[in-house]
Amino acid sequence: MTRDGDPLDRLTPFGWRGGIAVALLLSLVSFIAAGYFTVYWRNADMDFMVIYNALAMNDGGTQLFFDHPAYLTILSVKAWFAQLHRAGLLDAWTLSAIPAASDRAAFDTAMTSAVHAGRVAALLTASGVILAFALLARRLVSDWRIAMLAVTAFAFSGGVQMHLRILRSEMIAASFCILALMLLIVAARRASPARPLAVGLAALLCMLGLTNKVHAILLIAAIPVLVLPFGTEASASVAFWRGSRAWAAVLVAAIAALVAAITAWPLLAAGFDPANAAAAGLKPLLLGRFGVYQLTLLGVIAACMAAFATLWRVSAVETAAALLAAIAGAALGLLALDLSYDINDVVVVLNPLEKMITYVDAPQEAGSLGGAAGLLLSGVVGVIRRYTFILQSSARPTVFLTWLIIPGIVVAFRRGERQAAVQATLLLLAAIGIDALGVRRGLKVEYFVFTDPLIIMAGMILLERLADLSLARFAYPIGVTLLVLHVGISQAEPVKMALKRKGPEEICEWNGYYMPRLPLPWCAPPNSPPRT
Repeated sequence: MTRDGDPLDRLTPFGWRGGIAVALLLSLVSFIAAGYFTVYWRNADMDFMVIYNALAMNDGGTQLFFDHPAYLTILSVKAWFAQLHRAGLLDAWTLSAIPAASDRAAFDTAMTSAVHAGRVAALLTASGVILAFALLARRLVSDWRIAMLAVTAFAFSGGVQMHLRILRSEMIAASFCILALMLLIVAARRASPARPLAVGLAALLCMLGLTNKVHAILLIAAIPVLVLPFGTEASASVAFWRGSRAWAAVLVAAIAALVAAITAWPLLAAGFDPANAAAAGLKPLLLGRFGVYQLTLLGVIAACMAAFATLWRVSAVETAAALLAAIAGAALGLLALDLSYDINDVVVVLNPLEKMITYVDAPQEAGSLGGAAGLLLSGVVGVIRRYTFILQSSARPTVFLTWLIIPGIVVAFRRGERQAAVQATLLLLAAIGIDALGVRRGLKVEYFVFTDPLIIMAGMILLERLADLSLARFAYPIGVTLLVLHVGISQAEPVKMALKRKGPEEICEWNGYYMPRLPLPWCAPPNSPPRT
């Protein structure tokens, strides 16, 4: 078959930059058609929660929403509102600028403008993440066409398409961790003098992700193991890390790690203080003490770095520098909590599993080892049912990729492409494991941003190693079918939300708790202090 008839060429007709532009343009069209103009209270959970906090903080108040804790999302919306106000584009930028609920028309107008501004912030955030994903995807595979298909799959995954029109904490949290994983894979494949800096940046991204959503801890815990099989012959340390000058770099890394750790120590002490944790309603998960599994995770990270060094001939000096860089990066990420300090944020971020247990549908069972294992097993069964799509449908187009990835792993093993098969297998298993825990909260479409990229990366890796399969007779029609299904199904949930006819009354169940100073016109006045 000539290149003119290559299915990959036909599936990527707009080229690399053109393809990315088309993906962003179609996302914008979808955002406008089913998102921007949707009634302002339709996605109140969490649109209202984030916007309320941004309005209150712009009025000089403090952040209130600490559930998981949406820290960076709230700060970014706060800054966005202030910038729009300075540009004369938003009057409703503070809580005091929102009219009283008794003036329904004025209240609706003000809240509509605030929510519209928030939705634009969500669109800009998602667009930035898509571009960052594209940049790193291009580095992960040699064929830009495969990278372009991965970018398309990511941009039109169920989670991304949902998040680009609503304000939620998952987008930033998951994306930062996924980008950290991609950065580490790129760094793992080819050595350079600056590789420890990439490790430090990845640690920074992971910690920033955790400050926005505690569920990111599951992805963070998987990353050290996922990176292990991505070494190559080019992974061995370069000459710099085998010479005497390397020790000077280690000394600099040690100083940076020490300074960052000392600076972050008050946050650590406050977050693990039993009194502070108890005040936040948390109970220790292991051995009756806070911080146990966190130290265990640090040990696992160090062990995985040592294992990678052994497998792929990375010098002990470079490994030490990378570990120190990771400590410095994580500490710097934690220091972001000082931008708008609140002890509740600190406690929740440093004790993520304790907080997550309060969300599950069976918290008593999750508190014991046997009960947790049972919940995990039932979660795995639930994930498998969803991945079949037939046993349980969902607005998740990436499930169709798994139908090709699993056979692709088998083919890769049989062809001797064992490293690619192991890489794809670990990525898929990580997705299944994280989704299995997400089942305990219904595995909502918003959670797909944590695992869809893992599935997409597995497919991208396999397609590169099994590129000859793209020349098979039915490759093009299968590819077209998958693309059409992918884009179509990704719009199911947004369209469903836009067309819903249900009223806003259910917001009254929680608005008094999450928005005590913002009475809503359709709710009875909450038992809370009046607005000032």
